[in-house]
Amino acid sequence: MPASPPVIETARLRLREPRLADKDDHIAMWADARVTRFIGGEPRAPDVSWGKFLSSAGLWPVMGFGYWVFADKADDALIGMGGLSYFCRGIAELEGLPEAGWAFDADHWGGGLATEAMTAALGWADAHLDAKEVRCIIDPGNAASERVAAKLGFARIGDSDALGHVVAIYSRPRGG
Repeated sequence: MPASPPVIETARLRLREPRLADKDDHIAMWADARVTRFIGGEPRAPDVSWGKFLSSAGLWPVMGFGYWVFADKADDALIGMGGLSYFCRGIAELEGLPEAGWAFDADHWGGGLATEAMTAALGWADAHLDAKEVRCIIDPGNAASERVAAKLGFARIGDSDALGHVVAIYSRPRGG
């Protein structure tokens, strides 16, 4: 079970471990209402954003999988985060399964980076995890994430209101 994320390189990205140097970029990304529109609904205060950053990094030593920083290969700067999680959200359909998630700084939307990053993350999961499937949740109206999920092989299997609002639940079989 890896205690930290392996480095994975794609054509334009480096998926790597979170670092203290990423703090300001991470906080700025999550303070942007465009980023949080479909992820929590409100821009995050710096302390909330920092706490989530640390909890994401903590997944690796506990779960053996987790989130990567999605860094621009040119300068290694954080432009997004994502990968696999297990956040105990209280959604029955997620229990016992890795949950995929991704987010990018709004200035990096629309160029296929989410699909590129998550193709690499899910490829790692297929090769290293003993999970029959990976699931994800997407807020209604988030057409961009729905398109990414479809490209990655996710299919909608239902809805949940366990978070206090409805989210769609998607599933991707191993090897998707």
